[in-house]
Amino acid sequence: MVIVLGFSLLYLWFILFPGKVAPEALHYFSAEQISQGRDHSRSQQLLFLIGVLTEILLIVWFIWSGKAAGFSGWLQRANGGNYYRSSLLFFLALWVVLRLIHLPLSYFGSFYLQRKWGFSTQTLGSWWLDYLKGAGLDLIFSAFGVLLFFWILKHWPRTWWLVGASLFSIWLVVQNFIWPVVVSPLFNRFEPAKDPAILSMVNELASKADIPVDEVLVMDASRRTTRANAYFAGLAGTKQIVLYDTLLKNYPPDQVKAVIAHEMAHWRQGHIIKGLTLGIIGNFLLWGLLFIFIRSVLPPSRYHPPYTWALTILFFLTVSFATSPLQNTISRSMEKEADQVSIQLTGDVAAAIGLQINLVSKNSSDVSPPAFIEWFSYSHPAVLNRIHLLQQTNINP
Repeated sequence: MVIVLGFSLLYLWFILFPGKVAPEALHYFSAEQISQGRDHSRSQQLLFLIGVLTEILLIVWFIWSGKAAGFSGWLQRANGGNYYRSSLLFFLALWVVLRLIHLPLSYFGSFYLQRKWGFSTQTLGSWWLDYLKGAGLDLIFSAFGVLLFFWILKHWPRTWWLVGASLFSIWLVVQNFIWPVVVSPLFNRFEPAKDPAILSMVNELASKADIPVDEVLVMDASRRTTRANAYFAGLAGTKQIVLYDTLLKNYPPDQVKAVIAHEMAHWRQGHIIKGLTLGIIGNFLLWGLLFIFIRSVLPPSRYHPPYTWALTILFFLTVSFATSPLQNTISRSMEKEADQVSIQLTGDVAAAIGLQINLVSKNSSDVSPPAFIEWFSYSHPAVLNRIHLLQQTNINP
């Protein structure tokens, strides 16, 4: 908790007092763009910090005030001591409270501000439909996970952390297969790309990268946002590239090519597999630490009461926040490597730099964030750092 408090205070300080903008930023962006980027980033960062701290402080109060244990005991008595029903009801109650607390922040951040800044193309009804779909999926997957969690606690009281880590690691792999096929189509439509120029571009880059691409799909991102992106999906022998329709509509062909090359570079360098591997290793470490944490809080017993779930949520919230710098440092390293490899694939430094400038301008990003903010919360290098890297990249003949 000390680390969380320290990072929170530093994060808040640099949000409110970001310091001077690097003079070099004016070479690429206007003063108005720089100011808008700062304002937009500040609002998003404040919402993130408020959301995380609100959840953490609420659960800390809930546990250490004794109310979690009291509510847990009441549920057990009301349900005749039924272990799984009491645990599930405890989860549901906590899930609803956290959802209700976070709802205003979700609305303000993902609808109101996105409309204000001109990024969202959704109506309020469409936003609510997406929110309810997402909440429903979260409820279903989480409820199943909670029941499985308490089943593991009951049957493996001393090695439950090892069983839990193993099952969750399997889930990390499985979701890469089911998410593009089952979940993503619930929110967007995907159609095969028909533009011969795009297909030719993908085939050319795939040949250079030595990556088989089974499908090139276009996603109707414009029904929700003006933002552009692309990503690869699939593992093993099935690979597909998904292009936002906003990317194809609003960016010139050489910059579209730069985006595709960047995503292919992730595959060529094995970042997806490396990310999964690191995730699995970290997963086992976290479950081991969770085991130690719960044993230090609960009295020694083979029985784990329903409020064990509140302890688990608190643990993962705090650890996720405290380890953000590590996670983002690894992510930025991969992004830098993908930028360099993408230049080898396209041979076009100017297009890659133009893409970064265009993305930041259209997305109103902070062009010169404080070093601490970038280190703590940026999964990609800040734009000036990316431009420096791209300029220094040598193109192989």
